[in-house]
Amino acid sequence: MNGTTGQTRHQDRVWSVAEHLDDVLSKIAPLDPIELQLLDAQGCVLVEDITVPVALPPFDNSSMDGYAVRAADTASATQDAPVPLTVIGDIAAGPGELPAVGPGQAARIMTGAPVPPGADAVVPVEWTDGGAGEGPAAAMRAHSAAPQDAGGEVRVHRPAAAGAHIRTRGSDVTEGEPALAAGTVLGPSQIGLLAALGRGTVRVRPRPRVVVLSTGSELVQPGEALGPGQIHDSNSFQLTAAARAAGALAYRVGAVADDPETLRSTLEDQLIRADLLVTSGGVSVGAYDVVKETLTALSAEEGTVEFRKLAMQPGKPQGFGLIGPDRIPLLALPGNPVSSYVSFELFVRPALRTLMGLPDVHRPTLRARITDAIASSPKGRRQFLRGSHDADAGTVTPVGGAGSHLIKAMAHANALIVVPEEATEVTADSEVDVVLLG
Repeated sequence: MNGTTGQTRHQDRVWSVAEHLDDVLSKIAPLDPIELQLLDAQGCVLVEDITVPVALPPFDNSSMDGYAVRAADTASATQDAPVPLTVIGDIAAGPGELPAVGPGQAARIMTGAPVPPGADAVVPVEWTDGGAGEGPAAAMRAHSAAPQDAGGEVRVHRPAAAGAHIRTRGSDVTEGEPALAAGTVLGPSQIGLLAALGRGTVRVRPRPRVVVLSTGSELVQPGEALGPGQIHDSNSFQLTAAARAAGALAYRVGAVADDPETLRSTLEDQLIRADLLVTSGGVSVGAYDVVKETLTALSAEEGTVEFRKLAMQPGKPQGFGLIGPDRIPLLALPGNPVSSYVSFELFVRPALRTLMGLPDVHRPTLRARITDAIASSPKGRRQFLRGSHDADAGTVTPVGGAGSHLIKAMAHANALIVVPEEATEVTADSEVDVVLLG
């Protein structure tokens, strides 16, 4: 009897938002690093400092299509009195023997090609006649159509200063210079830099694999017709998209009916591909709250999930635990669409970013002036209202009401307005905390 009383008191405890989040994060550790091919590492977090092994660019090269020249030879060039130079050959990007440029000479050069010995400047082709013996050229003629332009004479109409249109060796980065720091999320530009440095693989923490499933016999797949008492399953789509936006590899499972054995077998099947499991629905105090019923009945070998009441609105009922042989974290969220999404932002997203090994797991929070009053807020609960934040004006405007079913308002919000536990109303033009979304 004493054990039952203790359990009841534990279940009756009301957790704060911070207490629940701290408990979740205390039981989650960053994923072990692995070596991945560059494109497979996109979106992952780097776990090593990268230094530059060789200068970029590795040699002096032309930034223009034109002619490699001695700058002194072009000093007197004008439109009316162009300077003629003898063309001694072509230099294309890539390997090949470089001709030495002597006084009165020029080598036709392509963008990215190495600057030949003797040359100290590049004259863009538009500053010359392109070897055609006429006025300024708009472009070089194709080698296949005019092979004679690789020789003969070119007339330069404008002078080029020493160093003009030359990208010098190491002008991007020098050898031994830091390139990327551990903790960097690898996006397209970072992947490009690693490739330029010659890295074929990189050591990262992998993107966490998240399995998302909704529960409820009333749920119907979008695209299918609704029957009496049915609604379309929006939560699993919203939460899967949110997990992907947070950087995870997210897998959506079709809605699970309110049947404990079906839910149990579905979870067992998904454990093999999950670093984290997210469910929505079935966590409150109803007779058909299948998630709570199923997960509170787990054996010690199967894991432990605890269901809690949080001092927040929306999202009061929450569940969290570790299940399966590998003790995979599971977060059980409420079923109302707004409740589930707010819960994702407050608890699931920080958990995912912890798995990724990111130093900052929280959304940015700032102060803003609220344009409209909030007439009432439940005392003792932290309320999260949808809002539209105007960064330029420093204001936030409530969007929709407080109902946890108002999914349209969520779609038009870019922030959450935080009303603290002790406040029962908020006056217009007062300052509030705002959690920025996206």
